[in-house]
Amino acid sequence: MVPMTDDVLRYTAFATTPAGGNPAGVVLDASALDDDAMLKIAAGLGYSESAFVTPGPDPRDARTRNLRFFSPKAEVSFCGHATVATAVALAERHGTGDYLFHTQAGEVPVTVDRGDGVLRATLTSVAPHVEDVTGDDLTEALAALDWPAADLDPALPPRIAYAGARHLVLAAATRGRLADLAYDFERLAALMHRLELTTVQLVWRESDFVFHVRDPFPVGGVVEDPATGAAAAAFGAYLRTLGLVPRTAELTLHQGTDLGRPGELTVTLREGDARVRVSGAAVPIP
Repeated sequence: MVPMTDDVLRYTAFATTPAGGNPAGVVLDASALDDDAMLKIAAGLGYSESAFVTPGPDPRDARTRNLRFFSPKAEVSFCGHATVATAVALAERHGTGDYLFHTQAGEVPVTVDRGDGVLRATLTSVAPHVEDVTGDDLTEALAALDWPAADLDPALPPRIAYAGARHLVLAAATRGRLADLAYDFERLAALMHRLELTTVQLVWRESDFVFHVRDPFPVGGVVEDPATGAAAAAFGAYLRTLGLVPRTAELTLHQGTDLGRPGELTVTLREGDARVRVSGAAVPIP
């Protein structure tokens, strides 16, 4: 069974207008759907990910749900923007406050509040970690991106970061380097499949706590993700692990500008808590 069109909600996350941020499909009751049906819906929408909700351990509890994510090509372990979109969709129906999602990556608490007439969700990641990337894999990634090694920022060394999904973090030395993105889709996809990466998190540091980011997503069948909450969480863990920001910090990530879909993600780090918080608004797409 595939839901009727009206059963598939459309939201954009990390923006306050439908023209910005990252669109996601949301199915609030996917109980009757099998994996093939969910993948078909995600592929039909063409968004980088769509979210599918089923009842949690207590079906009567509207605030604890199971949540799965599908790109147009495959299931994804965790997706931040679709989590934010789902939380806001539920809050519109059940009120603001705390929600808990059971995902393939683990439990993800989300708090939704309202400010200036817009609902905003803050997700708390699963426990993150950061690992080295081999020289050969880095060389292959740069070749697929057509980025000379000299264009990297030596102050932000390449790493693979995880906070629910794996992302290769590469830092551009200039904003112009980040803006000029024309990569070999199949070559980068092959490397990402081998390393089990969800996106490549390309970043440029504007100031101590402000970054511009882009996320190629060929493994999901999408050239670029407009706003990537999972990568933002992983990037926050990366910065803290490498001592590049204070252990308590609030970071602003600008994403989607180069695609004409500007969005803003807030990443919060807390001393004594390894998990990373990612916040953003979400609004329905008419």
